[in-house]
Amino acid sequence: MISKHMTAALIGSALLATAAIAQTPNATMNNNMTAPAAATSSESGYHGSWRSSKMVGLNVYNDTNDKLGSISDLLLDKNGMIKAAVIGVGGFLGVGERLVAVPFDKLKFVDTPAQSASGKGAGTGTTTGSSTSAPATTTTSSNPWFPDHAVFSATKQQLESMPEFKYST
Repeated sequence: MISKHMTAALIGSALLATAAIAQTPNATMNNNMTAPAAATSSESGYHGSWRSSKMVGLNVYNDTNDKLGSISDLLLDKNGMIKAAVIGVGGFLGVGERLVAVPFDKLKFVDTPAQSASGKGAGTGTTTGSSTSAPATTTTSSNPWFPDHAVFSATKQQLESMPEFKYST
């Protein structure tokens, strides 16, 4: 009876050792692989970059400081470059909202807070982007991880008359 338990223990140990050896990379595998680049957790390497999580929900105004809607999504190409922003327009609290896609390079991003439509502000301040209508400048926001809002040169009616954007399934 003891020999049955000893045999079972030896077989179990051999199976465990075999599994552990199979998981250990061998020397030839290590020679063919390169070490991954060291990741940095410091913000200094990414200073001036914007967080995509903060871009979604960003308010969009026009040149006359009328609120057009907010960014609902960002569309990237296969290389990771942002090609378009999906903007939710119309509706009330998301009900009846319509989605339109606008070229990302047509948006200007502003650091300074927008003011009411009677004042000035949404079209002023430090902007950045690749819009052809205004030169791009460096962001000087107090929070370098996202701008205050975006500006798109269109009226609310023009934006609402654009083709509706629908996600294909």
